[in-house]
Amino acid sequence: MIIITYMSRNKNIFTPDDQLRELIEDNPNLLGVLSRFGLSFGFGDKTVKEVCEEDGVDLNSFLAVCNFLCGRSYAGYPISLPSLMSYLRKAHTHFLDYLLPSIRRKLIEAINQSDVNDVSFLLLKFYDDYVKEVHNHMQHENDDVFNYVSRLLAGEVSEKFRIRDYSLNHVSMTKRLSELKDIFIRHYHVKDNEILTSALFDIIDCGNELNNHCDIENKLFIPEVERLEKSLKLLALENDVIEESDSKDKELVEVITDREKEIICCVAKGMMNKEIADKLCLSIHTVTTYRRNISSKLHIHSAAGLTVFAILHSLIDINDVNLHL
Repeated sequence: MIIITYMSRNKNIFTPDDQLRELIEDNPNLLGVLSRFGLSFGFGDKTVKEVCEEDGVDLNSFLAVCNFLCGRSYAGYPISLPSLMSYLRKAHTHFLDYLLPSIRRKLIEAINQSDVNDVSFLLLKFYDDYVKEVHNHMQHENDDVFNYVSRLLAGEVSEKFRIRDYSLNHVSMTKRLSELKDIFIRHYHVKDNEILTSALFDIIDCGNELNNHCDIENKLFIPEVERLEKSLKLLALENDVIEESDSKDKELVEVITDREKEIICCVAKGMMNKEIADKLCLSIHTVTTYRRNISSKLHIHSAAGLTVFAILHSLIDINDVNLHL
C-alpha cells in the first residue's frame, strides 16, 4: 500500500467516539473519504458515530476505510458491501469527472504557454489515451462488477462470473500516469511554467489516490465479496442436500404400499405380528413377509425405527404411538 504523506501520530485505531475533526487533523487526505461516504462538513466537535448517524452512513465501513488508509488496524470494523460500493462509485466520479479533467485543463494551459507545441500535443494525446483507459476500467467496475455484487446481495448466484475473475487482473492504473510525469520532468524543456508545475503536482497526487483506491478494492472490497460468494455457495449446497434428502424421503414413502403403511402404523402402536394379522385379516406368515419387505425397502429393521419413520412422514399421530417400544 502507498504510504500517505501525512502519517498517523500514533498507531491507535480510530474509534466511533473520536471527534471527526481529529481524524482530519491527523490526516487531511481523509477529507476525500468524507465526501465519498456522503458525510457533511460543518460537524464541529461531533464524534464519528454522531456524524455518521446524522448522515445515514455505515459507521463500521467508514472507520474501516479511514483506519486502512492511515495504516491502522481495521479488522474490528466489518464492511458493509452496499456502503463500500457507494464509496467506490463516488471515488470513480471524483477521478473521471473532477480530478482527471482538471489535470487536462492545466496541461492545455501549460501547452499554450510553451514553444514546443508539436511535442506538447503528443503528450496531451498520451494523457487522453490514459484517461480513456481509466474510464473503461472504472465503467467496467460500475456496470459489471458492482452489479454482480448487488445480485449476490440479493441472493442470486451466478456460475458465469466470480470476483476472482476480476481480481486476478486488477492492478493500480498509475504506470502510464507516472510515465507521463517523468517525460515532462526529464524531457520537456521549458522555464517558468507554474501551470505545468501545478499540473505535475496534481498528477502525483492523482497517482497516490489511484493507488489507495486500488488497495481498498483489493484488500477490503474483494475479500468481502469472496466471503459473500462462499456463504452463498455453502447455502446453495445445504439447500441442495435438503432438497435431495426430502426427495429421497418422498420416494421412500411412495414405494411403500398402502397395506405396508397400515402395518407400519400397527407396529408404531406396539402391536405384535399376531395382533396385526387379526386386525388386518391376514395370516401371520403374510404379516411377516410384509415386514421383511418393509425392512428391505426402508433399511429399517427395528420397531422403534419404523415408529420414528411413521411419525416423521405423518403416517401416524405421535399421540397414537406406543412410546415404550
